[in-house]
Amino acid sequence: MKLLALFLVACASFISASDLEPTAKLLVAKNVENNIIVEHKDITIKYDLYNVGTSTAHNIVLMDQTFPPSDFETVRGDLQVGWKSLAPNANISHIVVVKALKAGIFNFTAAQVTYQPSEEAESQLVYTTAPGEGGIMTEIDFNRKHSPHLIEWSIFAVMCMPSLAIPFLLWWKSHSKYAEDLKKSK
Repeated sequence: MKLLALFLVACASFISASDLEPTAKLLVAKNVENNIIVEHKDITIKYDLYNVGTSTAHNIVLMDQTFPPSDFETVRGDLQVGWKSLAPNANISHIVVVKALKAGIFNFTAAQVTYQPSEEAESQLVYTTAPGEGGIMTEIDFNRKHSPHLIEWSIFAVMCMPSLAIPFLLWWKSHSKYAEDLKKSK
């Protein structure tokens, strides 16, 4: 019985000692900031890195290989970027602007982040959240749905003018005739 109790105490101290070691733990989110994604327009991708651990994360490298050069052009920012360290309970935001070269359905998958949880530890690999599938509209469809249609409204107004102007002119003519008759009779 004493041997079993000694074994349980040893296991408990081993488990709690490994849990108390200070290590960095990164949570990484990838978000597409645009509500509507349009061909040949800028798409803003935001990466948020959070260190929820109790130690500083070292040699952090964010690498996103989900935007092939045949389908996307990088406008601003880098799809592979690194940071020397990230303190505990701190965060980093990184923004990349890309331009879609083709319309259609695109799967925005996760990016990779490697980091060292402590200075002497091996690198760990984590993945960002994946925004999922998104439709990329053509410019023609976007303009058809979201433009102010000023030319169409101007043509509509010009075409409505005769149906409004002719009755108004007839009323004005009779009104002015009867108004003159009333003035003459007084």
